[in-house]
Amino acid sequence: MDRIFTVDQARELLPAVMRDAREVIAARADLTEIDFDRRSSGSSPLGGLPEIKGLQARIEEILSGWNEQGIEVKGIAPVLVDFPAVIDGVSVRLCWIEGERELAWYHRTELGFAGRRPLDPGRA
Repeated sequence: MDRIFTVDQARELLPAVMRDAREVIAARADLTEIDFDRRSSGSSPLGGLPEIKGLQARIEEILSGWNEQGIEVKGIAPVLVDFPAVIDGVSVRLCWIEGERELAWYHRTELGFAGRRPLDPGRA
């Protein structure tokens, strides 16, 4: 059975998600730079294939950890995650995207990101 989060539960996990997201963002940037350097000059000061494989493995480890917690990964460029929830009897996703400082948005499950609405500040 899929996990259903309360707003409070999702907000409790968010600091760890944000910490992990910073690591994904850094790895994503390194991978992009290594790829560009290797294509344009044949090598990169950030490394080669072993470093690429290591960065890819770390990103996958983080994403797998989120999935194991019931967090849905929607993207990594930008990092976008959803926490399945129910608000007023309706299936929703509590939605966080890279750059946001808090969990403050949700959308109905079937509408996706385009249906984002702000969470009621008093909702928990």
